Amino acid sequence: MHWLWVLIIGAIIGAIAGAITSKGKSMGWIANVVAGLVGSSIGEAILGSWGPQLAGMAIIPSIIGAVIVVAVVSFFVGKSKN
Repeated sequence: MHWLWVLIIGAIIGAIAGAITSKGKSMGWIANVVAGLVGSSIGEAILGSWGPQLAGMAIIPSIIGAVIVVAVVSFFVGKSKN
């Protein structure tokens, strides 16, 4: 049951990061989940696990990490489409 919550919270974090960078709609929901989970790992590794937590993920560092992941991925995907 824990993994289900991790996936749901990862999707929400990825959707928030997509909304902040305005790239979320073009990525799709699976990419949002992946961006949320990878961004959470990166954000917590760089910034630590401070702030409120849901499903074992610190929300604020996770969102910051996911924004970084979405921005980097959209940069490289945008380059390949042109």
